[in-house]
Amino acid sequence: MTTTQLPRTAYAPVRRADPRPTIRRVAGGSVVAALVGAVVLVAYGAAAVAIHGPMQVGDPGDTAPITAASFVIGVLFSSFFGVVLAVVLARWARRPARTFQRAAIALTVVSLYAPFTAHTDNGTQWYLAVGHVVAASVIIPLIVRALRATRV
Repeated sequence: MTTTQLPRTAYAPVRRADPRPTIRRVAGGSVVAALVGAVVLVAYGAAAVAIHGPMQVGDPGDTAPITAASFVIGVLFSSFFGVVLAVVLARWARRPARTFQRAAIALTVVSLYAPFTAHTDNGTQWYLAVGHVVAASVIIPLIVRALRATRV
């Protein structure tokens, strides 16, 4: 009886998928999510200004105008911290997508404090608060998707 020897490469170890996404994919996906959120918010901000009229925020006599660009600046500023959080969780969290989703929703709820305590009229407060929710509903799912991607 003869035995057949297989080439050495046939015994290569089987690699399992690592449950952690690559940092590069998370960072890239998060930046894309922030840019998509900015595009959506500039449209929302333009519609809000068109419907509500000129919006002002600040103490009487020292107000600043709120424009569509103001919405974009706010979402990009907040998204920066979201990108950092996503990258940190991708590196160290056991379940980065679920952890990010829960943290981002909680932080969105906390962020609603700012518009509702701003020195402005009630209509502007509501437009600002809805802007927070619109941005979160666009950005959070995109970052969660990037965090769920696994490397093979």
